[in-house]
Amino acid sequence: MNYNKINNLLGWICAAIATFVYILTVERTVSWWDCGEFIASAYKMQIVHQPGAPLFLMVENVFSNFAMGDVTKIAFWMNVGSAVSSGLTILFLFWTITALARKIFVGPDRLKELTSQQLFITMASGAVGALAYAFTDTFWFSAVEAEVYAMSSLCTAVVFWAILKWEVRADEPGADRWLVLIAYVMGLSIGVHLLNLLVIPAIALVIYFRKVKESTSAGILKSLGIGVVVLGLILWGVIQYSIKLAAYFDLFFVNTLGMGFGSGAAVFALLVIGGLVYGIFYSIKKAKPILNIALLSVAFILFGYSSFAMIMIRAKANPTLNNSDPDNAFTFLSYLNREQYGDEPLFKGRFFDSRPTDMTEGKKVYRKDGDRYVVAKRTSDYTYDKETLFPRIYSEKNGHPTYYRDYLGLGPNDSPTFADNLKFFFGYQVGHMYGRYFLWNFAGRQNDQQGQGGNTEGNWISGIKPIDNLLWGGQDALPTSAKTDPSRNTYFFLPLIIGLIGAFWHFNRRQRDAGVVGLLFFFTGLAIVLYLNQTPMQPRERDYAYAGSFYAFAIWIGLGVLAIADFLMSKKVNAKTAGLVATAAGVLAGPVILIAQNYDDHNRSEKSLALDMAKNYLESCAPNAILFSYGDNDTYPLWYAQEVEGFRTDVRVVNLSLLSADWYMRQMMEKVNDADALPINIDPQLIKDGVRDVIYYNDYNIPGYVPVEDLLKVMLSDNPQNKAQLQNGEFVNILPTQKMELAVNKDVVIANNVVPKDWESNIVDTMRWTYNQRYVSRAELSMLSILANNNWKRPVYFTITTPEDNYMGLDRFMVSEGFAYRLMPVDFGLEEGDPSAIENVDQIYDNIMNKFSWGNIGKASYIDPDSYRYISMYVGSIFGQTAQQLLSAGEQEKVKNLVNNAYENMPKRAFLMSEVMSYVSLVDAMYKVGEVDKANEIVGRNLKFIRENMVYYEAIAETKTNLELRNMRFGLASIQRYKQVLDETSQEALKKEVNDLFNVYRHYFEAAGQ
Repeated sequence: MNYNKINNLLGWICAAIATFVYILTVERTVSWWDCGEFIASAYKMQIVHQPGAPLFLMVENVFSNFAMGDVTKIAFWMNVGSAVSSGLTILFLFWTITALARKIFVGPDRLKELTSQQLFITMASGAVGALAYAFTDTFWFSAVEAEVYAMSSLCTAVVFWAILKWEVRADEPGADRWLVLIAYVMGLSIGVHLLNLLVIPAIALVIYFRKVKESTSAGILKSLGIGVVVLGLILWGVIQYSIKLAAYFDLFFVNTLGMGFGSGAAVFALLVIGGLVYGIFYSIKKAKPILNIALLSVAFILFGYSSFAMIMIRAKANPTLNNSDPDNAFTFLSYLNREQYGDEPLFKGRFFDSRPTDMTEGKKVYRKDGDRYVVAKRTSDYTYDKETLFPRIYSEKNGHPTYYRDYLGLGPNDSPTFADNLKFFFGYQVGHMYGRYFLWNFAGRQNDQQGQGGNTEGNWISGIKPIDNLLWGGQDALPTSAKTDPSRNTYFFLPLIIGLIGAFWHFNRRQRDAGVVGLLFFFTGLAIVLYLNQTPMQPRERDYAYAGSFYAFAIWIGLGVLAIADFLMSKKVNAKTAGLVATAAGVLAGPVILIAQNYDDHNRSEKSLALDMAKNYLESCAPNAILFSYGDNDTYPLWYAQEVEGFRTDVRVVNLSLLSADWYMRQMMEKVNDADALPINIDPQLIKDGVRDVIYYNDYNIPGYVPVEDLLKVMLSDNPQNKAQLQNGEFVNILPTQKMELAVNKDVVIANNVVPKDWESNIVDTMRWTYNQRYVSRAELSMLSILANNNWKRPVYFTITTPEDNYMGLDRFMVSEGFAYRLMPVDFGLEEGDPSAIENVDQIYDNIMNKFSWGNIGKASYIDPDSYRYISMYVGSIFGQTAQQLLSAGEQEKVKNLVNNAYENMPKRAFLMSEVMSYVSLVDAMYKVGEVDKANEIVGRNLKFIRENMVYYEAIAETKTNLELRNMRFGLASIQRYKQVLDETSQEALKKEVNDLFNVYRHYFEAAGQ
């Protein structure tokens, strides 16, 4: 009883400490990446991207009620939801460590009392391990934002703790209820994230060790095999094939029996329930305990899994955010299978340079059509000229082949081998995408700059200079910006060392338990590496996927305290002193050093840029606008701003990467909030799944430009005369020319205030352009239809971050109004492909001075990489270019206001070499309007950054990568540009400094012929 009281109390204290720190550092509003989508969807019970997270959304919806109706606080309270989940994870981690530590002293006998010294060191190990994990880089990051990974970690912690509770009670009546609880939590966890299922092999091993007196290698392998099979049965059998069977039941009932949609799925569900009920009664009647617990576990997994009913229920309600529209059995199956994202080969597949040799039809894809299901299309299966087992270098997309060749040292005509495959697996997938993250958490991190393995960004370090010099070089020449970077965290290997000590000691003292923890460590770490088979050039760091592995290692950090105490006692140190010394060492080398190093770069309480950027996008738009976006970070915050805070709901946000899907295109044809439907005016039957998924360009050598309206008629026509015939006899729609035109009614353009008053004379009678793609997806089809039908009634914008490829060749008609380009039918003499942007300077100035916000980046003590990547755009494109345009117009006072706004709102430190270069046009404007002191401050700061970083790049000359070479080019270009600006001023000290810099690196300029 004494043990239980202390164990419970200290566990809750650790959880409270962690939760308090998380709430203190939690982001006060929406974060980058998926958080905007999750918060908006949780608030209104909407459908997120595949494969969904319904339980997470429902729980977060509960937390949203704490905002008491204040929509500006909803994001904060949902972030607190993650903080609370993370705090509870620490609670269960503490109890897990103490359970394992206690077994070392008394074995599985839960009634046997510990001595006071044993009790102290057991509790100390729990506190050290739990609090060390609480403040690790990866876990803390997920704890302060409304993402699924905090709640997923909680599910993992509960399940692993529960199997240890079962273990000590396994011989008692009713002990198997703990196994049923585990099954239920696993079922629930599917509604959060699938990572929790990876605990199953470790659970199988615990059960095996508990049920046999003497373990054998064959028995261990058999239990592991059973665990993997159970994992597979849940992952594919319960999650996927149960829904697949329900879908095909529905197909039979709808198409063959003529019943309504969902009738077959309902019958299947009743059969499953009836079968489970019968099986459970049968197992009781015939006294079959294993069958009974197996069927009960399946039933409770399905109970938990039933949270996904929310997806179909809400999809039928057609909410604003209804990703994939999974309102029937087949679309729901596609949604769960993540078919939108495709598959990665695991066991056998192609090389990146393989060529297809044959194509066969794959599985049927069904869609609802009237009152029945029809085959929309078939998937395609390819065979290739070169295939390999265990394919790791397989992607031919997004510049991946170039990266593979650079990484593997392959020439442009060299063919990769299986050895190259393994080199990439161990070097990149295991080393860069797992080992680096592992050492981030327990050795140290160089900085938070995301990269692909350069020596100046994103690597792990220790803080021990000789080691870091050996690995990355240049530590003696480290620039001040790197030394003072809040994201530079050095732990001197201390958490890693204690964890390794704990692991070795654990294997020595209780090999079975250590094996279980080791299995958890493997399956939540390297096994994920094998399963994900990640391609290079990931858009963000992926360390969150391996949090379970770091959780397992934290158990050993806790047990490291026991190991140190045991070592000291073996050296004749008395037990009390040994316990105190071991605890002090563990606390300092674990929680203390981690929180001290990590606090500054994990404190998000001052951040607001994701929300402010979303509002800046929207405020760049005129009323009732159509705003095209593309990526996650320029779309999800927009959804949050509109759906949660109700900000500028008159603007219709359209994500171009989703618009190629039939369901999204249909949704765009409906009114949402205060925004009217898009003027697409295409019969949905003409663009349903399997119909016009893509239309290819086939040059018919048509002279001149063709009206968009006529091209739409051709592409949407069902008349064979308007189609091309394939070799198999099939007729398909085509785009017959890339030369497009759109007649412009000047009176309508003027009446709708499409262009500024001063530009009315530049309005063209006809817009002509060359379409820039060789295909037309539903996205481009929609945009062309909007052009044809809108008649300039609604303003059309693209976010400034949308790739130019998505402009359809309309680049020279794009006019910057801040953070969005507006489509205007004006001609300023630009040629097609001219990179010069047209700027509505007066509108941009008004937006900057009266509407835009900057996310507190000028005052925040820490700026994350997703935020500081925007600084070059702010400084160069928004402030600098606008200031130069105003200077040309003689608007000195406006320029002065603008540059002072920039000075107040932009950071007072440099982050990247590209950002330093972007300041040139701004400081040039500062000098020209008399803001000399502020300009000198910025130039002095940036020249120091350039000087120190160039020295650093030189110091790592032998090991620098393409990234460092690119940064050196930015540095050299910056020196030149600052020299040009300063040559026109009287700032002699700075002129001397930049000239000295130029002379130091003159040989680079001479080598380049400059």
